[in-house]
Amino acid sequence: MIADHLQGLEKFESGLWKIADTLRANSNLASNEYFMPIMGLIFLRHATNRFYEAKAAIDADKAAGKMPDRPLVDADFTRRRALNLPEAARFDVILKTPKDGNLGAALTAAMDAIEDAFPPLSGQLPKDYGRFDAGVLEEMMRVFDTEGLRTASGDVFGRIYEYFLAEFSKQGAHDGGEFFTPPSIVQTIVNVIEPDHGTILDPACGSGGMFVQSSHFIEDAGQDTMKRVTFFGHEKNETTAKLAQINLAVHGLQGTIRAGNEAITYYKDPHELVGKCDFVMANPPFNVDEVDAEKVNGDKRLPFGLPGVNKTKKVSNANYLWLSYFYSYLNETGRAGVVMSSQASSAGRDDATVRQKLVETGAVDVMIDVRGNFFYTRTVPCQLWFFDRTKEKDEARRDHVLMLDARSIFRKVSRAVCDFSPEQQKNIAAIVWLYRDQQERFLKLVESYLAEAVALSSKAQEPLAAYEAILAKLIGRMSPFAGMNRRDDRLAGPWGELTDVQTMLTADVEAFGKEALAKEKAWTGAPRDNAGLNASRNALHPLAERCRDLTKQVDLTAKLAGRVIDVAVKELAARDADAWNNAEVNRVRKALDNARAAAVEALRQARYFVKQADWLQERFPDALLRDVEGLVKRVDRGTIKTHDWSLTPGRYVGVAPEEPDEDFDFEEALRAIHIDLKGLNEDATELAGRIAKNFEELGA
Repeated sequence: MIADHLQGLEKFESGLWKIADTLRANSNLASNEYFMPIMGLIFLRHATNRFYEAKAAIDADKAAGKMPDRPLVDADFTRRRALNLPEAARFDVILKTPKDGNLGAALTAAMDAIEDAFPPLSGQLPKDYGRFDAGVLEEMMRVFDTEGLRTASGDVFGRIYEYFLAEFSKQGAHDGGEFFTPPSIVQTIVNVIEPDHGTILDPACGSGGMFVQSSHFIEDAGQDTMKRVTFFGHEKNETTAKLAQINLAVHGLQGTIRAGNEAITYYKDPHELVGKCDFVMANPPFNVDEVDAEKVNGDKRLPFGLPGVNKTKKVSNANYLWLSYFYSYLNETGRAGVVMSSQASSAGRDDATVRQKLVETGAVDVMIDVRGNFFYTRTVPCQLWFFDRTKEKDEARRDHVLMLDARSIFRKVSRAVCDFSPEQQKNIAAIVWLYRDQQERFLKLVESYLAEAVALSSKAQEPLAAYEAILAKLIGRMSPFAGMNRRDDRLAGPWGELTDVQTMLTADVEAFGKEALAKEKAWTGAPRDNAGLNASRNALHPLAERCRDLTKQVDLTAKLAGRVIDVAVKELAARDADAWNNAEVNRVRKALDNARAAAVEALRQARYFVKQADWLQERFPDALLRDVEGLVKRVDRGTIKTHDWSLTPGRYVGVAPEEPDEDFDFEEALRAIHIDLKGLNEDATELAGRIAKNFEELGA
């Protein structure tokens, strides 16, 4: 069900992006000009949803006697994370009210009303809807007015919001897309520093993704974000700061975000938070070389002194200004997680001196190498730096740094972009848990993977049965024609092979169902300690192999069915035969394709979670941290010193030995090939469109 929901959302997002492109095409505006109006519509739909949800909760409380029957005030909605929207500012009201071709003015008035009702959004919402064609605006609003989106949750709109940020980043919109840090990077930072209380600062906050992911982390633990933390941010670009405020509002959050010239961050502490932050999270600009050294010299945020200064009295590279600032913002128990250029961890000369002093504090906690292509506008690799100031006074931990090379951990999202899957994010966090002696969390994660594999194996019975039923139906539709007597029958071979494989599939599906049931019963009483989980995992390997084999059989039967149809139609003129109902065969064939996809995905998911448990327990069989060649090493300060104080994980963990892959993941390889092909096709279509447009313009 989750997979179906996400798949449906992906289709919706893709369709919505096409409408956004129509908005661009009909407005003759640059992407950074139509971007904010689109984000405003997403916000308006979500604000309206939250209003009605809060109103229903208020009515229920009144009916139950939990609150008096009195006129409602703004606070009634605020405490339920909603805005008390004026009627004229509600999405559905705007769409239903006759607008006389002036929808843009109605939307602008709605944004004004919302800002008046909600001071944190004052001056943040887009007001230029009058520039757009009313018909295109209405079309886009109607896409947001489906039954599903009228009741959609904050997570759904958060996903849509992130999707648009990503798409605009890919288009190179708005200052090269620097406002968007990929969610998987943000989530990895959140997983390591665990920002669950106090003051959270992002001094280069972009669109506010760090704050949003922090709120998810807190709420997943059953806590109320706004009661647990206070968000502070700074963003150099005014438009991007507005995006952050809207992003917070979409997720029912509030924060203090200062916008203005980048110099404020380098030369001033906008929120006066030195030494006061419980958590700092940031993805600052890399390798900036225009900071005036004289203006920052002596800044209390530079406890380790200035990094290198060039002949023009500019800081040669601001990376270590940022790193020093992040450290100085932390209180005595604070943690920081930072995205940084890969150059910084081994930079020489004065940068190396600052790095040495940082290491000597004991606060440097974890370093993670990330491969290239994680960012939409940067192809180079990066690193994640983590500080933990509680280490400074912990004799057992202060002299060690966890070096984790995650460059071989990734999932291909598109031809040009990679990310960490949710499970890869958790697996990286699990290594950090072992480093922090949190063995029970590691075991709980392994247990969750095995439980998921067992549950999904049982659930796979339904899509497998559905596939078998539709396959049998298709065979039944083709049987009258296939059974006809023909000389030198070219259909006999494919037909016989199809029916033979169908018989084998039926038997194997039945055997799979029995084995899945047996594993489910065994899992119920299995011990949950490390030895028990290892035993359960090994016991699931035969079931995982059955998933792999069944996948091949399902694919084979679908392929053979298609071959039978092709031979019948193309070589034996089946369309002209009374025994062949072509429309019905095609209808059932299409249904078979959909059922095949569902069955294969169900089997893949069951096998996938066994693989995740394998990944963890094969590397850490005793549920204790150990050095893993090419992946992770706990490094002491003395070793770091001998490497010129380098904090590059790859210099310490080594290279994993090449071993013959006896279980090559064909599914993942095919998925990557499909992604590459899809990307090439999209590029070709876009290029053809441009060429056609250019020819039209030349002809004009």
